Amino acid sequence: MAGDVILQTRGLTKEFRGFMAVKDVDLQVRRGTIHALIGPNGAGKTTCFNLLTHFLAPTRGRITFNGRDITGRRPAEIARLGLVRSFQISAVFPHLTVLENVRIALQRQRGRSFDFWRSERVLEGLRARTMELLEAVGLAGFAATPAVELPYGRKRALEIATTLALEPEMMLLDEPTAGMAHEDVDRISALIKQVARNRTVLMVEHNLGVVEHLSDTITVLARGEVLAEGDYARVSANPDVIQAYMGSGHS
Repeated sequence: MAGDVILQTRGLTKEFRGFMAVKDVDLQVRRGTIHALIGPNGAGKTTCFNLLTHFLAPTRGRITFNGRDITGRRPAEIARLGLVRSFQISAVFPHLTVLENVRIALQRQRGRSFDFWRSERVLEGLRARTMELLEAVGLAGFAATPAVELPYGRKRALEIATTLALEPEMMLLDEPTAGMAHEDVDRISALIKQVARNRTVLMVEHNLGVVEHLSDTITVLARGEVLAEGDYARVSANPDVIQAYMGSGHS
């Protein structure tokens, strides 16, 4: 099963007025793995994510998910197929409670987009699954807390819960530990490991300690192209990777 490719790109390219942000990227993500996309600033990581979920249209190249060509499909359609992206900037409703945020995501998953006017009976029917998800991400004790009052790391956990509510087969995590204190990094890392047990995760991540700890496979981008690929031991010893990071001020 681990050898089965769930997401694949061929010659994925994005050009902005003569600037090649992503160039001929061939990516293969195996089902049931955690795959990290890393590289120095400006390497094209976020552009690559935007292409995969069609927030940007590729200049050329193809993207397949579960053997199905998804190139050019609308972001909402891609999400319905089971490829769901969690944003780097926390995408929750700040003045709704933690429970309400997850419940709305569950309504969306059932095709009832943001219908706040549903009867209490229908909303209560979603409560058990909502609490299950909050339990899974360590937020059961925060159910009644407005999202705006959550500490930063807990807010990211809520974002992962709302993503899980859409029942993705594959999650794209965009810098899940960015800006976090050490204890939050450890908590979110453990959470990613937990949610990856029965799904595939592709993540962009700057924290190389997190990448080393979590990733089965790492793809290194530099100047929009694939520089190296393999496990952490292999890519971290690659002279081209060392040069790319040292040359950009990263350690």
